[in-house]
Amino acid sequence: MKLKFSFFSVLMALLAQVSLAQGIITFTKDTHEFGNVEEGKLATYEFEFTNTGKSPVVISNVSASCGCTTPFWTKDPVLPGKKGKITASYNSAGRPGAFHKTITVTSNAEPATKMLTIKGAVVPKTDKAVTPEEIATSPTLQLDKTLHNFGKLEKGQLVSQLFTVTNIGKSELQIQQIQSACGCVSYSVTKSTLVPGEKTTLELKYSPRALQQQNEVVTLYSNDLKNPGTKITLQANVVESLSSQNMLKEQKSVVPFK
Repeated sequence: MKLKFSFFSVLMALLAQVSLAQGIITFTKDTHEFGNVEEGKLATYEFEFTNTGKSPVVISNVSASCGCTTPFWTKDPVLPGKKGKITASYNSAGRPGAFHKTITVTSNAEPATKMLTIKGAVVPKTDKAVTPEEIATSPTLQLDKTLHNFGKLEKGQLVSQLFTVTNIGKSELQIQQIQSACGCVSYSVTKSTLVPGEKTTLELKYSPRALQQQNEVVTLYSNDLKNPGTKITLQANVVESLSSQNMLKEQKSVVPFK
């Protein structure tokens, strides 16, 4: 009985030491209230945290409760005593009314998952004419290309393509969201806010849902007053199965010896 008790005590002590050796995420705050947000604006907030533990913290994933919230986070390991951040951006375009969204942070720290919250109210945008002065000082979104052909793809296959976005305007550019008629395109950007002259990488992920030749038009929205919706076309020849076609070609090419 005494031996069992001693083993249990040692085990608990070891577990306690492992727990103490973990990284610990301590946020300055876990809820942010934006208040009133004008419709069409990108509401952005940075949640800052400190690793108050004794091992590096690595954030493996940050997921939002809806597609209207785009999170970014510190990708490098955060050493003990150092700081990191989670950036949450809420796209208010076409979403008047109150909002309450959550962001789930997953890491190797204690706790392993942490919930952050953003909330506020989107005030409907009033129709206001854009002045020539505003247009002259507007940000301007420029893409390195607006067309990409993936060639032959299988139905349901997931592929991606990178585009370079540059702000060639005179004020801060905010990349807000993308839309596609098929709903089969998603995106991510290295940075969603660009100062004049700055560049970022836009990744479009495409998974075709229909067969034959496809021309998917994707609209990239920003606060560029001259062109708030920039069009990108993704092309592909979609087949049911690439493997079956390859096998058919191989079979046709076989010529028996005589």
